[in-house]
Amino acid sequence: MATAAESAPAEKKSAYYLLQTFYLKNGTQLSRINDFMSRGLVPALKGLQSGPQLFLEGLVAPHMPQFAALLGLESLEQLALLRSRLPADEKFRSALDAWESGPEPPYEHYSQVILQAADYSPEITPLSTRPAKPRIFELRVYHSPTWRQLRALHQRFAGPEIRIFHRSGVHPILYSETLAGPNMPNLTYLIPFDSLAAREKAWDTFGADPEWIKVRKESVEQYGQITSVIQICLYRATPYSPVQ
Repeated sequence: MATAAESAPAEKKSAYYLLQTFYLKNGTQLSRINDFMSRGLVPALKGLQSGPQLFLEGLVAPHMPQFAALLGLESLEQLALLRSRLPADEKFRSALDAWESGPEPPYEHYSQVILQAADYSPEITPLSTRPAKPRIFELRVYHSPTWRQLRALHQRFAGPEIRIFHRSGVHPILYSETLAGPNMPNLTYLIPFDSLAAREKAWDTFGADPEWIKVRKESVEQYGQITSVIQICLYRATPYSPVQ
């Protein structure tokens, strides 16, 4: 269930999000990337980036192990600023050198996606108190065959679907679409759950909701199947992630 901090309206600052996904192999890579992020990137971001920060370890994903970092940005210019100023930070540079100098590569490969927040997306805000148990974060990517159908998907989400989500126990904290990256056009959204059991219960409730069944049927009749590929990954926040 969403907390007061996540449900209350927040001043919208993050127009864009940078999503980096690192594909790892079993061994030292996961511990080394966590060391770099916690000791190098997070401290260096202070004063350069004020938006939300999530650092996530994969639980269920097509490639495992996996690590993801999500940073909120006020503008695309801020992304360019980060790229130019981070290397000048001594601690960041030292942590980066250590990360890249291990006995094996720091990762197998990584992907980078720039997301544009939807007009109806809330601002991601940290919880007022740290949860007793780490929450589950579900990242969903809905690929649409055409931009027309993506617009219809946004309309459906911004209209009845969010209302049905909330009463079913699904409380997304980000709605966006890919501005630069793979599987375009798409709608990408992020949902926290208290546990895997809570996630399963919420989606079962949503799928059986009579209004949702009616809304989906009307949408398909008007626009056709507006999502052709659905990608789902489950993550857990790292201990140092500002958003838990």
